[in-house]
Amino acid sequence: MNRSKLRNTCVGLFGTLAVILSVGFGTPVLADSEVVITASVETGQVTNRPIPRFVSLKASEGNVRRGPSLTHRIDWVFKRRDMPLRITAEYGNWRRVEDRDGMGGWIHYSLLSGTRTVLVEKDMLTLHARPDPSSLVTAALEMGVVARVSECNPEWCYLRSGGFKGWAPKARLWGVRPQEVFD
Repeated sequence: MNRSKLRNTCVGLFGTLAVILSVGFGTPVLADSEVVITASVETGQVTNRPIPRFVSLKASEGNVRRGPSLTHRIDWVFKRRDMPLRITAEYGNWRRVEDRDGMGGWIHYSLLSGTRTVLVEKDMLTLHARPDPSSLVTAALEMGVVARVSECNPEWCYLRSGGFKGWAPKARLWGVRPQEVFD
């Protein structure tokens, strides 16, 4: 269990509490002799999908509101189609999102897509033919470019942008978690 995710968990039985304590390498130990249920991965209350997770902006414009309803004030308007966003909470048909700079708010789920994209965080990031820094360079992407990502291994991601494709180091991208692997 990840220590940062470990929380004090309380379960009441006849009004008493059991608290999980972290000892050694995060091994849970009961402070009381009751059954305690903990979740090692936080999931959304609506979709039951992992929180946080990355998505992209489906529309060319998306209003970001202060709260999860149309009655809340619009704080931001995202204007970049396919921009990667991190979902940090769910409420009904609304998702709390943030961009690379941590700015955001609540957006309707219909404006989001499961298509994975990343934001290039290094100027002239080279794309390689294979996930190997000594392999052939196929292109270079400017900082701020949004690219589609279709595969990631522990250190590299396969990107497509502007007709170019290739592997880039994951550490130079925003829109994938460091430990995330998918294909």
